[in-house]
Amino acid sequence: MSSSGVGNPRPPRPATHTTSAHPFRCRFAAVSVYQSDPERVTRAPASPLCYTPPMNILEKIRGGGDKPVVMEMPRKLESWVEISESVSRLCTFDAGNSGGGISVKVVQDNRLVHDKLVDSFLNKFFPSGYPYSVNEGYLTYTKFRALQHFSSAMLHVLSTQSLLFAAGLRPTPAQATAVSWILKDGMQHAGKLICSGMGARMDSEPKSWRIFADVLYDFGTTLDIISPLCPQLFLQVAGLGNFAKGMAVVAARATRLPIYSSFAKEGNLSDLFAKGEAISTLFNVLGIGAGIGLSSTVCSSTQGKLIVGPLLSAVHIWGVVQEMRATPINTLNPERTAMVVADFIKSGNVSSPAELRYREDLMFPNRLIEEAGSVKVGQPLRRVLSPGRVERLRAIFPKEKFLLSPKGDRTYMVLEQSATGEDALRGWLVAAFASEMERSGAGSRGTVLSEAYQKMESVFPVFVSEVKSRGWYTGQFLDGNHSRIEYAKSE
Repeated sequence: MSSSGVGNPRPPRPATHTTSAHPFRCRFAAVSVYQSDPERVTRAPASPLCYTPPMNILEKIRGGGDKPVVMEMPRKLESWVEISESVSRLCTFDAGNSGGGISVKVVQDNRLVHDKLVDSFLNKFFPSGYPYSVNEGYLTYTKFRALQHFSSAMLHVLSTQSLLFAAGLRPTPAQATAVSWILKDGMQHAGKLICSGMGARMDSEPKSWRIFADVLYDFGTTLDIISPLCPQLFLQVAGLGNFAKGMAVVAARATRLPIYSSFAKEGNLSDLFAKGEAISTLFNVLGIGAGIGLSSTVCSSTQGKLIVGPLLSAVHIWGVVQEMRATPINTLNPERTAMVVADFIKSGNVSSPAELRYREDLMFPNRLIEEAGSVKVGQPLRRVLSPGRVERLRAIFPKEKFLLSPKGDRTYMVLEQSATGEDALRGWLVAAFASEMERSGAGSRGTVLSEAYQKMESVFPVFVSEVKSRGWYTGQFLDGNHSRIEYAKSE
């Protein structure tokens, strides 16, 4: 390279010439040097960053090649100030660091003390990005979850004190630990083992099972509270109470993941789980404190516990019911599928999970919906269809993964083992159209199945597209432990 620029009193323009070795490094370093030390640039060659020195014969023989030498230039730190919600933050970017590190420092915070406390609470107990990072209903769910854990913790304190009195013990910490250890590791573990076999049903109806778990827990605490009234039956009453609590623990934990998943919006399931557990821990501690206060005042006697206990239990169950009503589960089970199809038949629209959540029957989820064809799914094939009827239905529904059999005021649906949510929706639509034709006088449901199937085929592409766009997950159909079929492969 030539160096004709040396001695020129005017600083040269920042060099933009690069080589194939490090194009970004060369360009960035040239700008940095020009801004930090113009005199140094004037004394440098015309291309001050990348040049090729003369190579002697020995280097060529060794295969050194013409390798450009990159001059090391001083790093330049760039900084800026970001202002967001009355908080000024100084951000510094190390341009010479290959990692591109950024350091942030709060230089001014004009928020009121109240606002600082609120933001600190939200950061600790709500997911990052709240409320935009969660689905609708999360705040309602969280409020009632806090109430549920608060009342549950108070009940736990009262029931433990009652157990100690019933056993004839003074409530010292060491004795409480011994009694709790014996009961929990005995009957409670038995309850956990029995309840663990119901996992598929919990997947299908997580909200109903979550409520059932709290009912079981309150039943167990009620037995603990009344145990002083029958001290001669202490082990039986306390053991049964802990057996119920063991089942409640499994049901509550098993339904936790699908409930949290319904609120996850940006792949933030772990964040939701962590913040949800933080809320639970906080209000459990507060509830324990309140329970200790009650146990030493109005609930120091069994009569006081019998008055306050049912009130706390009622608040506890009411809180968990409201908590579950606010949860927008987006998986398809029999009840939600029937509700989606019924809304489509009546209005031509598909309801979203958030729109259906307050209409779900959490106490009796297996109810039949007439507008959706009164479909009952999961019955054993041998009970609803004869072999000859199976072949006729397979001819009506070629290549489908469901069979429909109208009987009385119901339509029985039998699904294949590999059937998904879309297959269930197809079968439900056929049953709904057949029921609609029957009510209009076109014939009985058994005779109009073929026409109903053709009608389903014509509307299903638009229908299933709308179902997916409204937030429903159609990759699975969760029907619990219900019966499915699988045809034997022909030789």
